[in-house]
Amino acid sequence: MYIKCWGSRGSIPVSGEEYVKYGGDTACIEIRTKTDEIIIVDAGTGIRRLGNQIMKEKRKKINFIFTHAHWDHLMGLPFFKPLYIDNTEIIVYRCPFPNNYAEKMITKIMTPPNFPVRYSDLRAKFVYEKGCPEMFNIGSVSVIPIRLSHPNAGCGYKFIEDGKTFVFLTDNELGFIHPGGLSFDDYVEFSKGADLLIHDAEYTPNEYIRQTEWGHSDFIKTLDLAIKSGVKQLGLFHLNQDRTDNDMDAMVEICKHIIEEERLNLKCFGVAYNAVFEL
Repeated sequence: MYIKCWGSRGSIPVSGEEYVKYGGDTACIEIRTKTDEIIIVDAGTGIRRLGNQIMKEKRKKINFIFTHAHWDHLMGLPFFKPLYIDNTEIIVYRCPFPNNYAEKMITKIMTPPNFPVRYSDLRAKFVYEKGCPEMFNIGSVSVIPIRLSHPNAGCGYKFIEDGKTFVFLTDNELGFIHPGGLSFDDYVEFSKGADLLIHDAEYTPNEYIRQTEWGHSDFIKTLDLAIKSGVKQLGLFHLNQDRTDNDMDAMVEICKHIIEEERLNLKCFGVAYNAVFEL
């Protein structure tokens, strides 16, 4: 399983010399399977660059999964160039909720005055497949959804291929259970033994005191989840809009110090744009 981050920022894209290392694009993850399927998770602004790459490769079949409908996870979709190319097939899995939620979410974005190009004018063909809340398969990858603890709800995912596991839990508040969300222990069980866990780590503990119930986790709680679930790698994700490269490096160093003190076999890092993982 090949995994690439095209955007890890939360809430709003940012730019400037203080954001060069980790990047300013909002959430977008690409997965490529051994059966050569392309899976895109979320359509933040990072999807624009991913679309350019797919255009260069002249790929015509693309699978989409969404975690939830907040704007930072969708705002890049109108700028995904394959939408405007004939014979492109966009397969959207009915997530984070079943029935017609995915269709409504996408068509609402592509409707004036939100965007001048209507959904009905797109040249790509959209196909909607059964997804959440049950497990489903995309090629050689099994996808297991789990409810997120986040305002307006959503889904995180576990991707399994050839015994390797990638867990993606962005916009998940570990310190508070929102309606539809689950407990800290439930997320520990879901993440148990994962080869790679990428989890929301928007706040420091001091920031979280002021922003409890906003739908995001402090990075120490996220590290605790990784330790208790025994994952091999932890990526800190949904980077705060004001978190500079130096600030992010300092958070990672704190995590590494805790890991070293506890003599754990855990690799921790901030998820930067263009970061690649192979499981």
